Formats: sequence, C-alpha cells, structure tokens
Amino acid sequence: MNEKCITEVSQRARDYLAKLFPNGAPQLDKTDPEFAAFFENFASDEVVNHDDLGDRTRLMAVLAALLGCQGLDAYKGMLTAALNRGVTPVEVKEIVYQAAAYLGIGRMLPFLNAANEILKARGVELPLAGQASTTPETRLAAGVQAQVDIFGPDMKDFYKSGSEESRHFNLWLAENCFGDYYTRGGLDYRQREMVTFCFLAAQGGCEPQLTAHAAANIRLGNDKAFLIKVVSQCLPYIGYPRCLNALRCVNEAAAQAK
Repeated sequence: MNEKCITEVSQRARDYLAKLFPNGAPQLDKTDPEFAAFFENFASDEVVNHDDLGDRTRLMAVLAALLGCQGLDAYKGMLTAALNRGVTPVEVKEIVYQAAAYLGIGRMLPFLNAANEILKARGVELPLAGQASTTPETRLAAGVQAQVDIFGPDMKDFYKSGSEESRHFNLWLAENCFGDYYTRGGLDYRQREMVTFCFLAAQGGCEPQLTAHAAANIRLGNDKAFLIKVVSQCLPYIGYPRCLNALRCVNEAAAQAK
C-alpha cells in the first residue's frame, strides 16, 4: 500500500461534522480510513458546500431519503445530527409517519422504533402532542381539499374515478394518504411534498409517481432549482442511479409546467 495515497478528511468536512455531532461523529476512520476520508470529503464538504440549502431542510430531506432507501444505520446517525441542527421531534415523527403511506408499515416500522429510542435517550417525553386535524367524518373532504390544494382543481372528484373494481384505491388515496397524513400539523404542504419526493426518489421504481410529485412540488413553490438542490444533497445517501432518475423526473415535471 502506498501511504502517500491515503487522504485526510478536509477541514471543511471536519467543521461541518462538528456542527452535526458536537459530541463526536460516528467514525469509520479506524477501520476504513481511506473510505472515511473520501466519503466525508465528498458528502460533508463538496456536496454540502455546493449550494445554499439550509441544514434543517437538507437534513429533513436526507432523513426522508434514508427511509426511502431503507438505510436504517445511516438514519440513526443522521437523526441525531438533524435534532442537533434544529429539526424538531414533531417534524421527525411526521416524516416517519408519512412514510407509512409511501413505503408501507413493513419498511417504516424499524425507523419509527429507532426514532423513539433516540428521542427517549435525549429526554423527549413520548408520546408527543397530537397533530391530527381530521375525524372519521371529515377525513375524506379534508383529503380531497388537500389534493386540490397540492395538485390542482382536477383532483376534486378524482376519488370517484376509475373502474368499479379498483375505485377504492383512489378513495383511499383521498381519505388515508391525504386525509389522514397531509392534514396533520408539524409539516406544511411544501415540506410534506419535499419529503414525499425524497421517499419516492430513494426507493426507486416509482418514476411516474415521482414525476407527479415533482410537479406538485413545483406547483407549491418548491421549484426546479430547489428540487435539484434536494436531489444533490441526497446523492451521497441514495447513490447516482436513483438521483439521476429523480433529476430526469424533475426535468420532465418542469417542462410540463411551462
């Protein structure tokens, strides 16, 4: 081995990691020093300093992306970082809860358990204050209104559309996905759509839905430039193929919005 080839973690990366982890960052430099150096120089220096996306937004996007790609070990570390940089326990929980609609409870539950463990270890009293705003009687109307607000007036009667044998999926989208989740407090529509965009980008294989939600983000004010920043910041955590697919979906949605 040529020791001259071993690089060190840059000062800017060290400074950023110190902000995320004031009590010490998770370290791979003892077992995998070369990897630790080039990964952190990329993820915690080059990528972080590429644009002006703030820490809170960046870390919320990364948490959602790690849920989407099932990166549980990395999620635990980045959740600590997110809490250290001002992401609130309510925001953390709302991101995880919303993942149930897009990932299913089978993929979401380990992350909910991890979030609970980390929050309790930090002295956060659980359960948190409730964020629900609908009842069984109001969830359909509220969900339809959320769909209209996010996607436009064509969604007003979408829950009634489709063949009789599969129409219930569109009803459940309105009642459950939007009526139960999007109407909750803790995150606004723009934040929820960014989170959904990250879930879909990170899990892959959802490009039609990803394009639709890229369009919804743009409609709400999370414009093309913002979404490219989000994809850029998620790249170290979900890899190039899924980020390049996400970029294509963003470009398609932006072209359709013109």
